[in-house]
Amino acid sequence: MNTFKMGLLVLTLMAGMGHAPAQFRAAISVKIVTPDPLLPLVGGIGKAEPATQKKGDLTVRALVMAQGGTEVAIVSADFLGFPGVLGDRVRAAVKEIPGGNILIGATHTHSAPDTYGFPDGEGGTSADPKYLEMVCTRMAEAIREAHAGLQPAQLKSATGEARGQIAYNYYADKLYDPRCNVLQLLHPDGKPIATLVNYAIHPEVLGNGERILSPDLIGPLCDELERLGAGTGIFMNSAQGGMVTADNRTANGGEARDWPECQRIGKLLASEAVRIVKDAPASPSPGLYCTARTITFPVDSPGMRALLKAVPRPKGAPENVVTSQLNLINLGNTQIITIPGEALPNIGFYLKRKMHGKQNLLFGLTNDAYGYILTKEDFDSFKRYDYITRTSLGEQTGEILVREILALCDKSPRPAP
Repeated sequence: MNTFKMGLLVLTLMAGMGHAPAQFRAAISVKIVTPDPLLPLVGGIGKAEPATQKKGDLTVRALVMAQGGTEVAIVSADFLGFPGVLGDRVRAAVKEIPGGNILIGATHTHSAPDTYGFPDGEGGTSADPKYLEMVCTRMAEAIREAHAGLQPAQLKSATGEARGQIAYNYYADKLYDPRCNVLQLLHPDGKPIATLVNYAIHPEVLGNGERILSPDLIGPLCDELERLGAGTGIFMNSAQGGMVTADNRTANGGEARDWPECQRIGKLLASEAVRIVKDAPASPSPGLYCTARTITFPVDSPGMRALLKAVPRPKGAPENVVTSQLNLINLGNTQIITIPGEALPNIGFYLKRKMHGKQNLLFGLTNDAYGYILTKEDFDSFKRYDYITRTSLGEQTGEILVREILALCDKSPRPAP
């Protein structure tokens, strides 16, 4: 072979190597954050209830993925919400991953300690600063541990309707999204590392009125995923506002509010998630993209303005607006968007229809939890919506959210076809 042909061959091989897809890697870490002794429980704005026992442990779970210089952490925490002021503490403690690539969501259990600092009506709050500092520390540890354990992985992504008595809309039975989105990370040999379940549901089988500290149905969901051989479980809520809740209705017209019901629903959702993702193809190099931007909402509700004055916020934060981190992730043919609150199902359906992935996921209550998010048409329009209107930032919240999310989708690269 002459020198010219040899040079061409070398250049061809180098070009081929230059276009080789980067290796996809993943790992997950779990830390227990159950308080000892037990702390009072919150189910929403108002006075907390004392905890008299516990069922299951509260956890923080960090799933870290990396490919081609991009690293992303998806974090799930067993609380009603995880305010951005706490999330920023965690991001500041993690140097391995850019803060804009750390997504922190709450499962929305109604049986956990107060992370907001809600006023108790007696001049104080049930929030425990030392406990919250411990939670932030362990969350940062989980992210760093998962990052240190990154290993070659494959990705499965699938969407399907979760069957059985799992969720319903308390305001209007069938007005909820029955679809369950599942991401599964696997070792190169096909053994699952982790399974992420994205589904819209209020984990409030127990509620704080039962005085049982618990991850509610999310604990049994994650336990069952592991028992089924699906790796470590992690749950991210979706558009479950107004009022998509656990279907714990009984035949006699009552409600089952006990741990066995949490186990029934959690195990059923886990088995459905495994069924949905089972036959999805696995990709060893799906492609990973993440971007973040700041989203701003006006605070028009008098009740929410008063609440924001009462709870801890960043120093110098204005009283009439709130800001949050909005994330978009492309992962193979999947697109993920974060929502800093509880969007109603119609907003969720619309966003999924307009997003650009083959699988479209919404991570609700992520990077903040600013109450219910309604369209302007629904805001203060029905007596049934009195409560969610009062606990919304205002009439324009849904409009702003949809506009900003769709603009971010349009300006970002498209997911793989």
